[in-house]
Amino acid sequence: MASGQKIPARMTAIAISEPGGPRVLKPETRDVPLPGPGEILIKVHAAGVNRPDVQQRKGAYPPPPGASDLPGLEVSGEVAALGDEISRWRIGDRVCALTPGGGYAEYARVHAGSVLPLPAGFTHTEAAAVPENYFTVWHNVFERGGLKKGETLLVHGGSSGIGTTAIQLASAFGAYVITTAGSQEKCDACLKLGADRAINYREQDFVAAVKEATEGRGANVILDMVGGDYIQRNYEAAAVEGRIVQIAVQAGAVASADFSKVMVKRLTHTGSTLRPRSVEFKAAIAAALEAQIWPLLGTRKVAPVMDMIYPLTDAWRAHERMEEGDHIGKIVLDVG
Repeated sequence: MASGQKIPARMTAIAISEPGGPRVLKPETRDVPLPGPGEILIKVHAAGVNRPDVQQRKGAYPPPPGASDLPGLEVSGEVAALGDEISRWRIGDRVCALTPGGGYAEYARVHAGSVLPLPAGFTHTEAAAVPENYFTVWHNVFERGGLKKGETLLVHGGSSGIGTTAIQLASAFGAYVITTAGSQEKCDACLKLGADRAINYREQDFVAAVKEATEGRGANVILDMVGGDYIQRNYEAAAVEGRIVQIAVQAGAVASADFSKVMVKRLTHTGSTLRPRSVEFKAAIAAALEAQIWPLLGTRKVAPVMDMIYPLTDAWRAHERMEEGDHIGKIVLDVG
């Protein structure tokens, strides 16, 4: 292992003391992890907060085998140490990374293939808001969903971190973007980010609104994190040959649906989870992001929408903020 600055043996981390509410997130002292072959150790300056962290805290989303039991799926910071077989990165490089866990800590061990340079001009708190959302949106909207220029994308939860990312990227690549959100304030925020139509789902039927906005054609791609009764309604809102991509099921994983819609419209309903995928798979997404999206980030054509920043030791407050549902964009922890 190669290292530059002196690395302490111990670090502060935020652990899940037991499954439960936000207050089960407790600071504790842990050994600093050591990077193995193909891995780097990052001195963390900031960590993103994501919905899967909340699910893990509740005991509903266990980490994959071999991953840290600490929450935290994305970080930014500096390379502090290198394992064997590392050629690109050097000690002191400013980076951000997707992690399988362990981001809520002063140091995080990450496979080198999931690491990207800090986008030009970005602060660490901004960069920590990038990996999880951009990996997820790129793979699900553009790779699995196959969104093309001129097509219509329907994004549910447009004011979330995923939603704000999907709106910006789809708009940047020439799609017509429709989104749903739960208040006029959130709808206005989505429109400012580039959405062509924002539907307040508490006041309007999104199926009727999508049909009206597309002159009856429907949406070519639907990015859904809701599930439940949205599944049937997505089939109704989809265009012929439409693609529905499921990335979460916040309203329930079990639903009753009329599958004749799938046959008549020749729909594709797919989905994915990112965390358990192989390091090779994540490295391929990282390479695509660096080639296709990093130039857009560097010119601020797209950028993470920042909601609130909390100190690492106040991670429980960040989880409260997320569960209250009032946030617009990303919640981030400042690690120091």
